[in-house]
Amino acid sequence: MAAPVLAPETIGRLKVDEVDALLDRLERDVPRAPPFVTVGPDRGEEAIVFGDSHGDWPSVREVVARFESAGGRAVLLGLGDYVDRTPGTVPHGSAVNALYLLSVAARYPERTILLRGNHETDRTIPVAPRSLPDDLAGLWGHSPTRLDRVMALLERGPLAAATASGAYCAHAGFPRGALPTPWTAAFDGADLGRLGEIVWAECGASVIRRGVVPAFSRAELERFLDSAGLSVFLRGHDPDLAGRPVFGNRCLTLHTTVVYERYGGILLARVPLAGRLADLSDVRIEHLPTERDGRSRAEP
Repeated sequence: MAAPVLAPETIGRLKVDEVDALLDRLERDVPRAPPFVTVGPDRGEEAIVFGDSHGDWPSVREVVARFESAGGRAVLLGLGDYVDRTPGTVPHGSAVNALYLLSVAARYPERTILLRGNHETDRTIPVAPRSLPDDLAGLWGHSPTRLDRVMALLERGPLAAATASGAYCAHAGFPRGALPTPWTAAFDGADLGRLGEIVWAECGASVIRRGVVPAFSRAELERFLDSAGLSVFLRGHDPDLAGRPVFGNRCLTLHTTVVYERYGGILLARVPLAGRLADLSDVRIEHLPTERDGRSRAEP
C-alpha cells in the first residue's frame, strides 16, 4: 500500500535527509501521465477541481480534505500553478505545497490529476517571479539538484484533461486551429507554440495580457469545444475572471489562493463525471473557509 499523505506542517519540519528520502519515494510512486487524460465515471462520481494555488497549502489542504472525505467517490484535479507567487502569510509555501500535492498523487495515483500550468513548465518557457527556488532553499539549503527533482516531478502531470461529462480542463487555453483525428492527438509532442496555447493563453474576457500568445476569443473557444464534443472549459491563469462564468456560460476560471482572493474568493468546483453537462450551471462552485473576508460558503 502507498504511504499516507504527509501533512503540510510535517513536510515543513523535515530535515535535509528526510526530504531527500521523500523525493526518492515520490520519484518511485508518482505516475508519469500522458499529455492528455480522460476522466470517466469509472474513477468516481465527481471531479473536485481547484485552480492556481501558488503555495497556499492551507487552502489546498481544505480541497484535499473534501477529496479524501469522499471516500473514493471523487477525483482530485488541479489546474496547475501550484508554486511561485507564495503568499506572505505562508512562509516557504511553494516548496511545501508542491511536495504535499505530490504526496497526494503518490497516495492516490488513479484519482489525482495535477495538470501542468505555466509555472510547472518553467524549464521550457521561463516564468517570473519565481518563489520555489527560494522556498526550497529556505527550508533545506540551496540545491539545484533538489529544485530539478521537484520540477521533474511536477512535469509528470498532463497538459489537459476532459471529463466524460463534457468538461475540458487546462491551465489556460486549448489547441487552436483545425484539430487532428482523434482531436486528443493535438496534445502529443506539443511544440512551444502549442504549449503556449495551453498553459499561457489569456481568455479574451480578461484584461490581462502577458503577450506569450494571443488571447482566445469566444468564437475560438466554441469552435474547439464543439469540434471536440465538449460542453465547458475550466481553467486558471487569469485571476480577474475568478468565479465568473463567461463566453455564454461555457468558460470558468478558478483560483484557489489567498494571493488572488480579492478577485473572486478562494474557490473549487465540483464537476459531475456521469451524464452530460449542458453548461456551467451544472457545475457547483464552492468558496473555501480560508477566505479572510467572511464570504466562505463552503460545505465540508
